[in-house]
Amino acid sequence: MTDVTPIEEIDDLPEQMQIRRDKRVAILSSGEDAYPVTVPVTTTVSAIRQKYAHLVADDHSGDAVGVAGRIMFMRNTGKLCFAQIQAGAGETLQLMLSLDRVGEVALESWKSLVDIGDIVAVEGEVISSKRGELSVTADRWQMASKALRPLPNLHKPLNEETRVRQRYADLIVRDTARNVARLRPAVMSSLRNSFAKRDFIEVETPMLQTMHGGAAARPFVTKSNAFDMELFLRIAPELFLKRCVVGGIERVFEINRNFRNEGADSTHSPEFAMLEFYQAYADYNDMADLTQALIQEAALAVHGSLDFELVEGGRRDLSGEWHRISVFPAVSEAVGQEITPATPIETLRALCDAAEISYDPKAIHGKLVEELLEHYVVENLTRPTFVIDYPVDTSPLVRDHRTVAGVVEKWDLYIDGYEAGTGYSELIDPIIQRERLVAQSQLKDGGDAEAMQLDEDFLRALEYGMPPSGGVGMGVDRLLMTLTGLNIRETILFPLVKPE
Repeated sequence: MTDVTPIEEIDDLPEQMQIRRDKRVAILSSGEDAYPVTVPVTTTVSAIRQKYAHLVADDHSGDAVGVAGRIMFMRNTGKLCFAQIQAGAGETLQLMLSLDRVGEVALESWKSLVDIGDIVAVEGEVISSKRGELSVTADRWQMASKALRPLPNLHKPLNEETRVRQRYADLIVRDTARNVARLRPAVMSSLRNSFAKRDFIEVETPMLQTMHGGAAARPFVTKSNAFDMELFLRIAPELFLKRCVVGGIERVFEINRNFRNEGADSTHSPEFAMLEFYQAYADYNDMADLTQALIQEAALAVHGSLDFELVEGGRRDLSGEWHRISVFPAVSEAVGQEITPATPIETLRALCDAAEISYDPKAIHGKLVEELLEHYVVENLTRPTFVIDYPVDTSPLVRDHRTVAGVVEKWDLYIDGYEAGTGYSELIDPIIQRERLVAQSQLKDGGDAEAMQLDEDFLRALEYGMPPSGGVGMGVDRLLMTLTGLNIRETILFPLVKPE
């Protein structure tokens, strides 16, 4: 048999970690298990706090329980040891271990083998201490999981980089992290309830696609060995959800993951959660009304109010009817001259140059208008605002405006300076849609990595007839940003980060 040196002897470890590993060995050497398959848990910290909240100081319930949690604080004295355990949503409970109840051997083992961060289980009576602290006074204790790494300093906040890289530690030590993790499913539940009462059907569409479309974005590229073909991680579910509308699912939505091979910053993540929904016989005005209702209903579900406090200070007010402004009039007012779809592109370049706005020399007319919009208008939109009627050449999937030439019936919703969602009156004419997608494919051939591909199957679906419809795409992570005031990396439980 090969002689294997124990890891405790070969690892170059900090002293605290080495001590914890030595304690693990001591537990195993005593015949106990440092990581048992199960422990005698009969209830939770949360349930104990709810059921026995009536106990007054120095009161005994007479009820025996088995409970487990992570030790966040401990104090050892001669014949009496105290610990605070944390479990569930961050609820805490005091443990008391006394010589007369657990015995000398168990008490000394606790003192010598247990550290802050360990997960322990105790069995004993629920009481209220002489100081009125709800507690379990232990008859027995057992290690449930020996922590080999010390917790972060509980009195020194983790920096953001550590929080997103070690979310598991962040969840242990920070209430905000746990609260945001629980906020997301509450928001999802609110969205699904809002759609259910409006007779929408939830579907799932492919995340691996043979061609990318539904948005202007650079895709992630992969390959299927089974089919020996190039595939794309989806940038949007739009074209498949429209196929659903063609097929008769007239109110449809999906909540799932999208992937865009682009930059990452406080409002962008390469992998993100997306909500898209489509409604037959609706237009972009109806979609704006519905989007406002969905966000307001989510705010009420998680905050109980449309005017609420943000996590890191300040307030957000989502009440009332949200403003609507048009792109070209807003840009015209900002630059001090009239800008229309007919404004020469040289004029737009000159305005961008004067404002020191960097842009692609190949940028089309509508893209330059949107650059001016971003520079002059968007950052000032702190109150929820629908910016409506975008240039036609940047919106290949959107219906032409019914009365204004050169623009389409599209809006972007801005809250606190960032885009929170996009809505359309959908383009359903297969002939015009083909022309638009052909133009996009030509842009792609010219080097535009974000341009869409010509999707013949999608065009075939439109040729069967799609009813007049409105549609919306809204980032779920950005909705969490709206409801918390946090940046996008803080709203995603495990955001993509570079390796350390």
